[in-house]
Amino acid sequence: MRSEPPVPADVLAKIREPLVLGDAVCVDAPLLQPLNLLLDLAGEAMRARLFVVQAEGGAEACLRPDFTVAVARQHIESGASSGRYFYEGPAFRSAPQDDWAEEFIQLGVELFSSTGRAKVENDVEAAKLAWRAAVAGGRDDLILWLGDVGLFSALIEALELPTALAARLKRVAGRPRMLNAELARVGAAPGVAPGGQLAAMLSGLTQADAAAMLEEVWALAGVEPVGGRGAAEIAARLVRRAAAVTAPALNAAQAEAIQAFMDISEDPSSGLQKIRTLTKGSPGLNAALADWETRLAGLAEVPADRLRFAPALGHAFDYYDGLTFEVRSRSLGAERPVASGGRFDGLLARLGGPQGACAVGCVVRPWRAFAGGER
Repeated sequence: MRSEPPVPADVLAKIREPLVLGDAVCVDAPLLQPLNLLLDLAGEAMRARLFVVQAEGGAEACLRPDFTVAVARQHIESGASSGRYFYEGPAFRSAPQDDWAEEFIQLGVELFSSTGRAKVENDVEAAKLAWRAAVAGGRDDLILWLGDVGLFSALIEALELPTALAARLKRVAGRPRMLNAELARVGAAPGVAPGGQLAAMLSGLTQADAAAMLEEVWALAGVEPVGGRGAAEIAARLVRRAAAVTAPALNAAQAEAIQAFMDISEDPSSGLQKIRTLTKGSPGLNAALADWETRLAGLAEVPADRLRFAPALGHAFDYYDGLTFEVRSRSLGAERPVASGGRFDGLLARLGGPQGACAVGCVVRPWRAFAGGER
């Protein structure tokens, strides 16, 4: 496994300093994380990036790919209504190129609250922390990219699509390959679902009943599942795939509007104006855009020529459901962000947390932030 070289202690201290100010509680997370949970949050395609381990007869696990899910679970288990946590430690992901590190240090902050009253202010704080920590590493070619998964959802609402199609598009918003496949279905008639009658029967059941039926079919056929995927997970994936094929398709005008939205990549003022033009004054989108004016005012410390807006900006993990951001170095490119983060309110509910709870955070890669570091 390829590891990053250590960052000089004085530089690391400068990068860390903005993140530990205030009342942040320092936390850690187990090196081994439940594989199925992470795949459910990030999609099966993420498996290739994870280091998977399994004891004989045990459930599959993976080396910690990041801290956010683990810290969120700890916060929920603590029963606290709000919290501010700082973490620092190694994370592990298989690298797509031979000269990229697979074990690397992450520093980050996660902010949790019981209500959404301060959501925009917390968004601004998380993005500013990421920017300050990244700049502290000494690089002079950094750009803060801003996006918003929630704006995509507002766009979908403004297009007044059939309920099933709208839900499908919102679900794949952070997965470009699946979204492009949906755009390619323009005008298509509903097809035949994969899995045929079995998928149709499962789709009408609760998750528990669907899993029980699938296990019964396996038992009758003498089939043993492989790969660590449980019956509930396989049933859910089969139903989702069937729904994708049988759902109504976009028409040409709707697909064109979505593609134009996905293609926005420019200064924030121009990008927001393009969204206003696309949606022709939708009340829901107008409210979301007003929040963006507040965010941009709060990010005044970032030079205007260092801000870019791409509303479709997403991350490897698709639990982000609001603001997203990345600090990129021109020399490292889009595939190797120096820092990243965003809002993930829905993740707390998916992990069993209380309804209405809010969360936003950021993570920094100090070796990438260091001016003498990654090239």
